[in-house]
Amino acid sequence: MDTTKPQPASAGPIARSAIVLVLAAQVIRTLASEEAQPRLAWYAALVAAYSILFFLIRWQSRLPQPLLHGYLGLQSALVVLMLALEPDLDSVTAFFVPLAFQAALLFAGPALWIWVGLLLFLTAAPLAFLHGLPEGLAFAMSPMAFVVAVPALMVANHEAQVGRLRSQVLLEELQGTHRKLQDYAGQVEELASLQERSRLARELHDTVSQLVFTIVLTARSAQLLLHQDPARVTGELERLREISGSALSQLRSLISQMRP
Repeated sequence: MDTTKPQPASAGPIARSAIVLVLAAQVIRTLASEEAQPRLAWYAALVAAYSILFFLIRWQSRLPQPLLHGYLGLQSALVVLMLALEPDLDSVTAFFVPLAFQAALLFAGPALWIWVGLLLFLTAAPLAFLHGLPEGLAFAMSPMAFVVAVPALMVANHEAQVGRLRSQVLLEELQGTHRKLQDYAGQVEELASLQERSRLARELHDTVSQLVFTIVLTARSAQLLLHQDPARVTGELERLREISGSALSQLRSLISQMRP
């Protein structure tokens, strides 16, 4: 789902079934009312046209926008025509409620609220014209409330769903970033270990190798002095002992550093 631009609201099977039941109840109420009986054929034809169009379009928001606007305009005209046939049949304005439901499923953003405003006007204006302003508005208040409340609740629910989706996407991104950081940390630790081993190897080569070389030279010198100047052999052997001890200490230090 693209969360960067407004999207039409969505409705589950329960909400769609509920609006169909509302429509069915309104159809029965209209056709069964005493006020509609003198012109029952007209009402039946208009209600049939309204219902057929409603179920043809339903909630197909992928249709071209001009077609959807034309659909709502035609449906609104059918409701206004039903009102004009019998002014006392004010319950006909309830047919605007399913249209408000459909508007929330077909449009988003300004287009939706423009249609809500138009439906509010079409709900109130004919009744105010036919019955007078105070009485007409009194008749219109109930359907007007539903015309506003239904899409408002649908939009709020849709925004909550989008918010949950965004949170889920962010959580997945954070988890992915965390895994990458763990991988990088392992690589850095391994690299640091390799660098430390390289440093110790250089120290072993530079320091201990030199001491071992010195030990070899000192031992060779003591060997020569044994025949030429035996009195100096003791000093050379003492020096050899000190150098050997120093080499041993450095070897122990390097070995301890190499342990994990």
